[in-house]
Amino acid sequence: MASDLNAPPRRSTTGLRKFLDPEQQRAWIEGEAELIHAEERSESLEQRFKYVARYEKLLRRPQAQDVLEILGVYGQACIPIPRKTERHYWSVSCLPSTSDKPLIRVNASWMELFTLYADGEGLRARFLMHLSDFTMDHSPAQGDVDEAFLEHCVTTPEDVGYFFPRGEDIFGITVRGSASIRKFLAERRILRAIRTFNVTHMNRGRNAYQASHYYSLADTMLAG
Repeated sequence: MASDLNAPPRRSTTGLRKFLDPEQQRAWIEGEAELIHAEERSESLEQRFKYVARYEKLLRRPQAQDVLEILGVYGQACIPIPRKTERHYWSVSCLPSTSDKPLIRVNASWMELFTLYADGEGLRARFLMHLSDFTMDHSPAQGDVDEAFLEHCVTTPEDVGYFFPRGEDIFGITVRGSASIRKFLAERRILRAIRTFNVTHMNRGRNAYQASHYYSLADTMLAG
């Protein structure tokens, strides 16, 4: 049979669409569906052992236990089908050599998603999300941030701050202290916003930071 030359070209399936259709993605974002997790992980033993020394250095930090526990919460609540998408669609790095000196960073595509920093002997977190999820009228207007809601999501109002990174509809939120970070991640509206942003960038294609993925940290994120 001759092909229809007038038919529009088919776009190749990219990102999470390889595994989850848009309806499944929306249901997970809204907390209306539990996704079936893969039993097996695709792993590079060479890469795992390459970064063991840096992981052990992290474990000697006073924040290590809190880092691992918070990473576990983030991995289980904020990354869809994490075993299936590990490294290729998201990654976690350990003590990356960037100028801001983070303890860990989670990325997808070309985008930072979540970062933890030392704050004295405590922790400070940075989340990137869509600005429109935090404005009064859900528009990407910088002067309309719902500050009262953000302050409600932490243990004390002084623990939360925000900034405006480059890019359309991108919003940065900082949270100080492990107790406030845990409370922040437990808030349903926050979780929905994190999931929405993460899905947006995981759908953009393969993760650009595969070479810096730390399987030892991912173990914690995939333990649930």
